[in-house]
Amino acid sequence: MTGAPASAAGGPSQAGATGAAKAGAASSKAAGASAASGAESGAKSVRGGKIAAAAVNQASVWNIANLLTMLRLVLVPAFVALMLADGGYDPAWRSLAWAAFAIAMITDLFDGHLARTYNLVTDFGKIADPIADKAIMGAALICLSALGDLPWWVTGVILGRELGITVLRFVVIRYGVIPASRGGKLKTLTQGVAVGMYILALTGWLATLRFWVMAAAVVLTVVTGLDYVRQAIVLRRQGIAERKAALEETEA
Repeated sequence: MTGAPASAAGGPSQAGATGAAKAGAASSKAAGASAASGAESGAKSVRGGKIAAAAVNQASVWNIANLLTMLRLVLVPAFVALMLADGGYDPAWRSLAWAAFAIAMITDLFDGHLARTYNLVTDFGKIADPIADKAIMGAALICLSALGDLPWWVTGVILGRELGITVLRFVVIRYGVIPASRGGKLKTLTQGVAVGMYILALTGWLATLRFWVMAAAVVLTVVTGLDYVRQAIVLRRQGIAERKAALEETEA
């Protein structure tokens, strides 16, 4: 007999096919494992990138401008403690309180400028800076009035104006922003000088001078406050007119 069994004749080709199939399966598994490893590595990279970005954003809060603002906030209770130490009338303690107040006012001149110049503006700074400004000035005025060195109506006028303008800005912010005027900056400077002079235990002609400096500060406070109200009214009217015109244009 010259013919070979069918199984014997097809043996080598079947074995080759089986080997190829196994090799293909192994290759597919390797590729799948490699893809899974790559995906996992990519996911880790994304997570790592997000963590790094979050760390950078968090670190950006601790910039020089915000640190100066934080310093002013810390100086508020320190100033009150120094101002009221030993009954509030000791010249030495009042001098230390003046130093704390002066540092707070000087840092107020720099933190905003640094934030805008070096792109250090943060949400924390936007909120904390005006709070620090109002807190140190309010603390000084209230302490002076409580000690009988400054009439309460002066404290009421200055603090009432500051709080009122702050609320007014939030009311009209939908229509635009009221820019800081030169009069407002002069008011802030005059207030700082006047309050600083009242903190010190001055006598003689310096005591008379501080009275007139405070009088000028009160006048500037009222005048600039009324100007802010005027600007707010104009800004609101312009905003309403622009919205009305845009609505009519859309309907047309």
